[in-house]
Amino acid sequence: MLLILNSLLPIFAIIALGTALKRIGWTDDFFIRSSDKLIYYIFFPCLLFWKIGKPSPAAGIEWAFILGVLCAVFLVFLMSLLFVKLFRVPDYEVGSFSQSCYRFSSYIGIAIILSAVGEDGVRQFGILIGFVIPFINVLAVSSMIWYSRESRSKKHRTTIMAKAIVSNPLILACLAGIFYSKLGIPFPTFVAKTFELTSLLSLPLALISIGGSLTFSRSKDHLSNALMAALFKLIVLPMVGYVLLKVFQAPPTPFKVAMIYFALPTSPQNYILSSQLNSDVDLATTSIVVSTLLSTVSLSVILMAFAQ
Repeated sequence: MLLILNSLLPIFAIIALGTALKRIGWTDDFFIRSSDKLIYYIFFPCLLFWKIGKPSPAAGIEWAFILGVLCAVFLVFLMSLLFVKLFRVPDYEVGSFSQSCYRFSSYIGIAIILSAVGEDGVRQFGILIGFVIPFINVLAVSSMIWYSRESRSKKHRTTIMAKAIVSNPLILACLAGIFYSKLGIPFPTFVAKTFELTSLLSLPLALISIGGSLTFSRSKDHLSNALMAALFKLIVLPMVGYVLLKVFQAPPTPFKVAMIYFALPTSPQNYILSSQLNSDVDLATTSIVVSTLLSTVSLSVILMAFAQ
């Protein structure tokens, strides 16, 4: 219980602070958009590069861990499409629903893993991000292309997907960190201290931004599908992932990191992708809110079970 309080309470307290600041008018949409850009393009990539790039005697990639996570995500992706087929979810909502079942909040993830698992856990999580984000983008955009009502050509949407992957600063930072760690060269002190100061700023600002982005307007009409997406994300994905990690025999620390990853709320980026590819942004927004609230339960269970 103490681990849950120490790992989760500070994170969700800052998210709640972000929501409160937005409600009382101390932050606004312009502030959130600006902070999102700073976090996405500068602060968070610096944090990942610094954590992954540190020379480590265990600097290799744990392929059992990576494959277990990718297979779990793909199976839940297929399950989400089977659900929309069986329950006749409107085409306009499919892309937003499906991606909410398996996308994750990397900002909340790194904050919890740093607190609950430590430096090695952050490094493993950063490597995982380098593989998972491109894979998830392919799945999300593919479902949106297939079900979209948008008149733009599939070639144009595929170009959007390719650009999103190639230019993703988180992926680039992870790859650069892996490459630098292979060199075995410690960061100069002034560089390490610069990255350390950046990391101290990036996570609180990211969590405040997430809190300020949460909105409960127009949630009622999409609540049932948002709850179902949260069920896939926070219950089905951890269960499927647990079985696959056991099958692939993932080592202990990557195993803990993966289980925390599975229990994370869906990504705030869902809204952006839904708006880009003409899927239901209201469903995406509702799914983010519901998933973030319910993840307090899923993450508590995972931390009690696996992060002791």
